Amino acid sequence: MADELVSGLLKDVDVRVVLALTSELSRQARATHKSEAASAALLAQGFTAAAMMAALQKSQSRINVQLECDGPLRGFFVDGDATGLVRGYTKNPYVAHVGAEGEYRWRPVLGNKGYISVLRDIGAGEYYRSSVELERFDFPEDLERYFTISDQVATQLKLEQLPVAKDGTSEPLGVVAGVLLQPLPNGDREAFEQLGRQIKQGFRGALQAHASEGGAAVLKALLPGRTDLEIMSRYPLRFACTCSRDRVKNALLAMGREELTDLLEKEGKAEATCQFCTTQYVISGDEIRELLSAATN
Repeated sequence: MADELVSGLLKDVDVRVVLALTSELSRQARATHKSEAASAALLAQGFTAAAMMAALQKSQSRINVQLECDGPLRGFFVDGDATGLVRGYTKNPYVAHVGAEGEYRWRPVLGNKGYISVLRDIGAGEYYRSSVELERFDFPEDLERYFTISDQVATQLKLEQLPVAKDGTSEPLGVVAGVLLQPLPNGDREAFEQLGRQIKQGFRGALQAHASEGGAAVLKALLPGRTDLEIMSRYPLRFACTCSRDRVKNALLAMGREELTDLLEKEGKAEATCQFCTTQYVISGDEIRELLSAATN
């Protein structure tokens, strides 16, 4: 089962539906960050949400989703774009406790206070940020509130993580997926509400039966008998990073000549680790001198 995003439109009722399968990239991120169970599960939720929200953008711009909390997780930061690239990290990858299913499952991880913040690139170097406080302390439920309060767009959202038996053990991130519904401006609100209830109730079963066949198969299973579903876009999703050695050098230049010279004299080199992918960069003293020389010229 390859990770992918499928976006469709129910033409008879003008309701948009977006589905993301993010199992492989969630497991890759877990391995990259050496995350324990709870941290890996919450980051997987963030990846899935970011992938779906990026698909709602009108351009190829990126979207950032940040969760801050006073619990042991402390929060996560994820971003994604409409090409299918997502990346992110938790502030504390070592949180292992996952509570029993129910409304308080994530409360020990998230704590008692926090918020969800979304930053959108709206083009021409301009950005729009909005946020809501955590109320339910359940990421998908509070994200639904974000859409209603900050975006003023009715939204129904469901995230699932299904364990799968593998080599005699249970893989908790066996199937990771999400589905999102929004009515268009002239959409049928009654149909939107009914479809949301139907999809939320049937999502787990549809994933168990059809996730291996891909996102379009899951959507069709969720919407049996509907002939008005038109697939608008479909593309692969992947966990990857945009960091590079050149970007690290540009960041060093942005420190200013005086501070960069001081770093060279005291350390003889510069070291940086990317929070998103854990890649480590070492910029040698000779490279720093070249930067200083180029900045002078």
